[in-house]
Amino acid sequence: MEVKKDILWRVYLCFLGMMAFGLFILSRVFIIQDIQGKYWKSMADSLHTRYVTIEAGRGNIYSDNGSMLCTSIPFFNIRMDMGEDGLREKDGRVFLDQVDSLSDCLAAMFMDKSAGQYKKELMGAWNRGDRYFLVKREIPFAEFQKLKEFPLFRLGPDQGGLIAEPVEKRINPFRLLANRTIGLWRENAQNVGLEATYNKDLSGVTGRRLMRRIAGGTFIPVDGYQIDPENGKDIVTNLDVNIQDIAENALYQMVSSNEAQHGTCIVMEVKTGKIRAIANLGRQPDGSYAEDYNYGVGVSAEPGSVFKLALMISLLQDKLVSLQDTVYIANGSWKFGKRTMYDAESHNHGMVTIKQAFEMSSNVGMSKLAYRYYDRDPYKYLHHIHLLRLDTLTGVDLAGEAWPVVKSPKSRTWSATSLPWMSVGYEVQVTPLQILTLYNAVANGGTMMRPYLVSAVTSYGKPVQEFEPRVLIPRICSDTVLAELRGLLEGVVKDPVGTANKVFTGAPYQAAGKTGTALVANGSHGYGEKIYQATFVGYFPADDPVYSCIVVIKNKPHAAKYYGASVAAPVFRQVADRLYALGMQQAPVQGNFRMDSALESKSGSLSREELVLNRLGIPYSAPAFPAPWTNPSPSPTRVVLGPKATPAGMVPNVAGMGLKDALQLLEQDGLEVEVAGTGKVIAQSIPPGDPIAKGSHIRINLD
Repeated sequence: MEVKKDILWRVYLCFLGMMAFGLFILSRVFIIQDIQGKYWKSMADSLHTRYVTIEAGRGNIYSDNGSMLCTSIPFFNIRMDMGEDGLREKDGRVFLDQVDSLSDCLAAMFMDKSAGQYKKELMGAWNRGDRYFLVKREIPFAEFQKLKEFPLFRLGPDQGGLIAEPVEKRINPFRLLANRTIGLWRENAQNVGLEATYNKDLSGVTGRRLMRRIAGGTFIPVDGYQIDPENGKDIVTNLDVNIQDIAENALYQMVSSNEAQHGTCIVMEVKTGKIRAIANLGRQPDGSYAEDYNYGVGVSAEPGSVFKLALMISLLQDKLVSLQDTVYIANGSWKFGKRTMYDAESHNHGMVTIKQAFEMSSNVGMSKLAYRYYDRDPYKYLHHIHLLRLDTLTGVDLAGEAWPVVKSPKSRTWSATSLPWMSVGYEVQVTPLQILTLYNAVANGGTMMRPYLVSAVTSYGKPVQEFEPRVLIPRICSDTVLAELRGLLEGVVKDPVGTANKVFTGAPYQAAGKTGTALVANGSHGYGEKIYQATFVGYFPADDPVYSCIVVIKNKPHAAKYYGASVAAPVFRQVADRLYALGMQQAPVQGNFRMDSALESKSGSLSREELVLNRLGIPYSAPAFPAPWTNPSPSPTRVVLGPKATPAGMVPNVAGMGLKDALQLLEQDGLEVEVAGTGKVIAQSIPPGDPIAKGSHIRINLD
C-alpha cells in the first residue's frame, strides 16, 4: 500500500509539473503575441525594411534682375528591376527578344562599353533576378529623355523595369562670375559664400521613402510609403550681372598683366548699401586666375593711405585743424624715435597745407598731425575709430567676414610709434569692405549703410522674407566736416598734386577717392620681398554719387608697377567709365510709333515690360490700377499696358507669355510645369479658370 501511494504521489507531481510548464508556455505566448507583439514585429520589420532619405530640391540663387546665378540641374541614376512581371512572364520572352537592341542603344549613347559587354551585364542581372540593377549613374536630362525611348525602357516601369532615381548637381550658369560670393555647397564639406550663409533656406526639408529588403540583400521601394520632400527656397541677390561682369573683366586685365597675387573689386550702391558686384581673383599655380577666395570680405590687412580719411575725420570733427593750416613734410622723410617715416613717393616739398598733404598722400604730414594732436591721449583718436566702426564687423550677410585688428595702448605690441603708423594705415588691419563702407558714408551725405547682398528669400516666386537697407550710423560727422571731406577726396582726383590726377584726366564725370600703397609682410620672409598692396577707393559722380567702389590688388614681389594710382585706380576708372556709359539715358523716340509684332502679342510681367520700354524710349500707357501682369494691346502711337487678371486659386491664362513669365506664374501657384517648344505660349493642358490642385502637372506648348 505504501508503494502504491509513493507511485501515485510521483505521478501527480509530474502531472502538476507538466501543467505548470504548459501554463508558463501559454502565458509567454500571450505576452509575446499580445503585449509585446508590436515591439517584436517592429524588430522583425527593421531587419527587412528601412527608410532612406529623399533629398529636397535645393533653391536657386538669382541676380537682382532675375538672371540665374546658381541652380540645381537634374541628373538620373538608371536602374532596372529584373524581377518585374513584364520581364519574367512567358520565360522572359520580352526581355530576351529586346536585350540585344537595348545593349546596342546603351553602347551607342554612352560609348563606354561595347554592346556585348552591356548584354553580358544585363543577362547576368536578369538571371539573378536583380531587383535594383544599376545601368548608369548620373546621366543628364536630355539623355534621360532619349533613354526612355530605348527598347524595354519604352514599356515603362511596370513592364520594362525602368527605375530612374533623380539626383541633383549644383551649377553656376555664369561660371566664374561672382563664383566665390555665390559660394560652394557640397555634402560633408566646408561650404562658403551665400550657399553657406543661406543654407537653411536653400536646403528645404528632406523626405523619406520606405525600402523593403528582398532576396540577395537588395532593397526596393514600397509603394505608398513615401513622404515627399519640400523644396528649398530661392535667394534673390543685389548682384547685377552686368556690373559684376564689368568689375571682373577690369580686375582681370590688371591682375593678369601685372602678375599680381590676388585682387578684389567691390561696387556698392551709395544710398542703400546694396552690393552690386564683388569680384575676387587669385593667381593659381599654373598662372591662371580664379575666384579662389573672398579677398574683399574674408581678409584683413594693413590698408595703407586709404586709412588717412579716418584721421582727417578725427582732426576736423575735434576742430583741431583747418584744411588751410600747414604742416612740414621734410621732403618725405621724418624720424620718430628710432623709426623713420617715409612717403610712398619722394616729395620735394617742405611746408604744405593739410589739404595738399592729404591729396599728395604724404605719410610724413599725416603722421606728424596724429602725433602732434593725439600722442598725449591716443584714446581720443581711437574713440573716433570706434565711432566709425572700423574696429568691428560691417554685418554683411555673408559668412566668413574677417575681424579688424586695431591696437590700443593696452595692446602688448603698442609702442611709442604705433599711433603715427596707425594714422597712415599701418599696424592696423581691416577688410576692403570695411574701408568701402566708410567712404560710402561720405558719399551718402554722412549716413553709413550696412552693406548687404541679399534682397529677398522667395518661394515659388513669392517673397517670404525681404531685406531692406539698414542704417549703421545716421551721421559720421557734421555737415561742415562732411563738405570738407568731400572736397579732399575730389582734390585727390582733380588737383595738380592729387595722386590720382593723371588717371582721371578726360573723364566725362567727376570722381572722388583716395589712393593707398602699403608695404605688406610675406610671412616669415617679412618685408624683404617688397610686396605692395595697391588700393583705390571712392565714388562717382562726385556731385550726386550713385556708386562707391574699392579696388585692392596685392602685387607680386618686386613688381615694377605697384602704386595705388598705377595699379588700382585704373581698374576703378574702367569700372566707372562703363557704368557711367550704361547710365546714359537714350533720347525718347519722336513721331509716330508702330509697335513691333512681338510686343503686340506677348504678355508678361508689368515691371519688366516697363523696364524694356523705358530703356528703348518707347512711349506707353500704364494701367490705372497697377497689377503684377500685363497684356499689351496695339495702338498707333504707344504701347497700352492693360492689366492681365490672375484670379487667386484658379489656373492662370499664360497664353502669349514668354517661358520665364509663364513658369513664374504657374510655379508660384504650386503647379509642376512641363515645357515643349520655344517662343511664346500657344496652348496649356489645363484650361484657364480651372481650380488649382497644388502639385498638379500642366503642360505648356510654345511656338
